[in-house]
This record gives sequence, structure tokens and C-alpha cells, in this order.
Amino acid sequence: MNIALIQMNSQPDRSANLAQALRLMRDACAGATPDLLVLPEHFDWTGGTPGEKRQAADLVPGGEAYEMVRTFARDAGVAIHAGSLLERRPDASTIFNTSVVFDASGAEIGRYRKIHLFDITAPDGKVYAESAVVAAGDGLLVYEIGGFRVGCAICYDLRFSRLFDRLAGLDVDLIILPAAFTQQTGRDHWEVLCRARAIEFQCYFVACGQCGSYRAPNGEERVMFGHSMVVDPWGRVIATSDREIGVINAVLDRAVVDKVRGMIPMAEHRRDLWSMSVVSTSVDRS
Repeated sequence: MNIALIQMNSQPDRSANLAQALRLMRDACAGATPDLLVLPEHFDWTGGTPGEKRQAADLVPGGEAYEMVRTFARDAGVAIHAGSLLERRPDASTIFNTSVVFDASGAEIGRYRKIHLFDITAPDGKVYAESAVVAAGDGLLVYEIGGFRVGCAICYDLRFSRLFDRLAGLDVDLIILPAAFTQQTGRDHWEVLCRARAIEFQCYFVACGQCGSYRAPNGEERVMFGHSMVVDPWGRVIATSDREIGVINAVLDRAVVDKVRGMIPMAEHRRDLWSMSVVSTSVDRS
């Protein structure tokens, strides 16, 4: 399966972001059309105040970002894993960070709402509080395309191995992770976590990120790590980028998944650790 990752530099400017995404998707399809396009997290909107984010959130289906991607998928005849967008629900005050997947006819395959929300203080002291605006999702999405079963995750989900263990239990051979990793966390954790997830669950791991920077409402410059990458089931990085806007192409071979799983049959060896008894002891050091 031929796959193309779209690395962007989104801003708190919907029109500019959608124009950038459209241009890059056209670039990706200028030669041979890939089987699947992948957009990054927040391809429609990055940054802004909590109020601006709520205002930017749009309907799914029916919103401007949704309809732009749906129409492109239909007209270009290409399936699209539409990174994530800010989803507004007409019956609720909360918004979601949502991946939407379209097939090559423009029909929606499914949606995944980010489960783990990014509430941290980075090493440089910058505070990120995603849950101040976004509600956590409570479901998983697995879909099939090009002979692959695909599991969905978004950005901060990368750190929570139980999510990927659950997806592995659903027999996925490919995991797609749109992201907007910070430079602070990305330079130490991004590649090692992407490769670890591919190795421990013996699947392709596709991580499509935001790059460049945007200005926070308080004037801080927030730098995103970029370095979108494709990792094979042996943990080898087979395609990657630096920190520039652009398109990254890779070919995924289902036979590689079978070969790796045949060499090290982890699925047969996994044990149900949660049902085991636990002996917990302490040592009195007084």
C-alpha cells in the first residue's frame, strides 16, 4: 500500500490551514495517487485562546474542514486519514479532538476522538492544558484499507501502551498517529516511542506531525517537532522528514508484518497478566 504523510505548520487561521492542507494533498497526488493520505493533528486549527478554539470547532459532518477533505477524497479518488480537527457537537458545550477517515469515494469510514488529553508542564516551563477546552473520547476505531487493519491514536496517546495493547488485541497491522508533538518532548521521546510501539506490537507505525511554530495568546512561541515518520514492524524507520512542511511517501508491505510475527510469535506468547495473583512485600529498613 502506498501512503503519503502531509507534514504541516498550522496556525490559528482556518482559511490558511485548509489552503495549506489542500495544496499539499494536491502535491501528494500530482504523480501516482497514493492509496492513503494522512494529515497531522489539528490540521484545521492550532493555537488560540480557549474561546477561539471553541469558536473554531466545527460540525462533523458538515463543517468546512470536514467537507474540504471529503470532497478532495471523492474528487481525487484517494482515501484520507484526516489527522484531527476540532469537532463541535450541536447538543453539547464540549468539543473533541477528532480523526475522521474517508474512503476513496469520499464516504466517511469512521471517527476517533482523542482519549488522552495533553495536560503537562514542559521542561521549558510552558503549560499545556488541552482538557480546559477538549473533552476526552471514550471509544476506539479500527478500519480496513489496502489489506491492512488500521488502529487509530492521536499525539499524547502515544505514551499510553495499554491503548496499543488493546489495538493489538483487535489484530491491527498498522497504527496511524497524527500529532503535534512539542519540540521539548519530541527531541527525546518521539522516535523512541514510535519505534517501541512498532516493535512491541509488531505493526507498521505511521506518525504524521506538525512542524514549525505558532504564537500562543500570551506571546510565547510554541515550537512543534515535525519529524513525521513511518516505522516498519521490525522497528526500522523506513521514511522520515525533518522540520519542514512537505509530503513524505512510503510503501507498506503486508508480507513484512507476517514475516516479523512469524519470526517472533509474540501474539502466541502473551499472557493475561491482569488475572494473575500479586505478591507484594515490603522491607523494614529501620
